Amino acid sequence: MAERENELVGVAGNDSIENMYLTFLVEKETYAVNIACVTEIVGMQRISEIPDVPEYIKGAMNLRGKVIPVMDQRLRFKLPARKYDERTTIIVLDLEGVPTGLVVDQVTDVLTIPPEKIDPPPHWLHDGKQGVIKGLGKMNDSVSIILDVPHLLYDKALRVDVSKVIASAQAEGNGGRAPA
Repeated sequence: MAERENELVGVAGNDSIENMYLTFLVEKETYAVNIACVTEIVGMQRISEIPDVPEYIKGAMNLRGKVIPVMDQRLRFKLPARKYDERTTIIVLDLEGVPTGLVVDQVTDVLTIPPEKIDPPPHWLHDGKQGVIKGLGKMNDSVSIILDVPHLLYDKALRVDVSKVIASAQAEGNGGRAPA
């Protein structure tokens, strides 16, 4: 795993970060997030369950003393659950200073996808609402589904208050007492 992380971090210096995407698999599809949002890639960690959140919010993990909410992308995309294995990975994203972990089946690559190789999502896909798909990246003979990270993590339809998840996980870590 550590070797793979080092490969992914060692990307070409001439590529603009705005055009660089971390790709990963969920089921049989390739998804991508802009590398600027990615803070790290870690193997599976112990996840503490948090009550009263949607089923795709698996809970929170303690990563080097920082409590991070964790979202399972299979469940977020309404796919069947799968037992985690040695390829299951957590991608830690940071959006406006708030970290969130995404459980994915497997991290695959870092790709440079220039804007001219990205098509907008089909209009029918969102039914008139802003969705989690930002675009469709075309590379060689494949397509990567580029996710809109702000909408993926903070879609108003989710109504998940990440600060409450973090506070609940911190209280659990303090034996149920609220943090001081």
